[in-house]
Amino acid sequence: MAVLDAPAPPSPSAPPPVATRRPDTPSRSTAPDAAPVARPRRARDPFVDVVRALGTLGVVLLHWLMAEATWDGRTLLVGNALGHGAGWLVTWLQPLALLFFAAGASAGYQRGATVVGGRGWAGTVLARLRATARPVGAFVGAWALAVAALLALGVPDDAVWRMARMAPQLLWFLGVWVVLMALTPVLRAAWQRWRWGALAVAVALPLALDALRFGLPGELTGGLAWADVLLAWAAPFLAGIAYASERSDPRRPALDRTTGATADPLAGRTARLLLTAGAVAAVAATAVLVAVGPYPLSLVGMPGDKISNLGPPTAPVVAHAVAQVCLVLLFRAALVRRTASGAGARAVGALARRSMTVYLWHLTAMFAVVGVALLGLGQELPAAWGADWWGSRPVWFAAYLLVLLGLVRVFGRFEDRRR
Repeated sequence: MAVLDAPAPPSPSAPPPVATRRPDTPSRSTAPDAAPVARPRRARDPFVDVVRALGTLGVVLLHWLMAEATWDGRTLLVGNALGHGAGWLVTWLQPLALLFFAAGASAGYQRGATVVGGRGWAGTVLARLRATARPVGAFVGAWALAVAALLALGVPDDAVWRMARMAPQLLWFLGVWVVLMALTPVLRAAWQRWRWGALAVAVALPLALDALRFGLPGELTGGLAWADVLLAWAAPFLAGIAYASERSDPRRPALDRTTGATADPLAGRTARLLLTAGAVAAVAATAVLVAVGPYPLSLVGMPGDKISNLGPPTAPVVAHAVAQVCLVLLFRAALVRRTASGAGARAVGALARRSMTVYLWHLTAMFAVVGVALLGLGQELPAAWGADWWGSRPVWFAAYLLVLLGLVRVFGRFEDRRR
């Protein structure tokens, strides 16, 4: 998300920055014209922006596909279009791991910068919280005013309060992100000390807790299972920190001696084989877990399911997160190359500037369109997965997008750091 934007490491082929002294500290140089050289400003890492854009678009499209509601004049019933037939397959595209990976990479770059600059991490976290508070505060305030206005206009109470309860559910992501952001120094130190062992533990902990959840009596593990809300997403977050730490490591080789190209530890044959094997094994593990375990087929919560794979996250979600991280790292070069110019670059740049606003308001845009259709025009939504449903998707999505663009135009200014 835009408030999590991070710089990329300096080009490995560039000369190392020269340390500078404070203006009030006398220099030991005997040259009368010696002057300190400022550290160059770090450029953005395009890969982090691409991953964040993919995650944001995935969340938006998945939620927009879920729209299913009926209104009988008194009661608003909300379902999930992906809960019918083979709709559960679409939920396997849920991209939350990508958002946490991008957030971890951003935090990793920021932590590296504070270490080099000798600044405290608490100030960085507070600055991020202040930047996040502006768009979140605008979202909460606008919804409070909207609820009051809709009730005053005579919109049925049941419909208004149902939407008002659903809209803020997106804020859970920010709560988890705040905790992980605060723990970034610990996670980065763990990676630097234990390397792949730290990542293995990060993946094993939520899996072990999930095994306890279903292996022991519910009264013993019911509350403990919710720790996986943090532990499950700590794994892709730590992977992002590891990626940023390696990219910004000053000991990283600058040039490949054979080709003269920038050395990239992810581009080697061994790394690609390991990432491919990791992705295949993780997808296979996800499939086996939902086939033989107590888990539903859908990787998000569905009406009627006894448990939700997201509330709290379960072992299939952890395995799915590993697969997603492996895949984006495997195709990193291709993703960056395809979004380096043209429409791809413009789309990624736009989402990098307004990803928080898009994330916060995309459900509101859908609620507005569906609410007008059901309550205002008295229409019924087409039955999920039927011919009418498929044929009308472009029209509905265009309406959602039009409203969302208007909301981004109005509320995007709260995401502007210059304010």
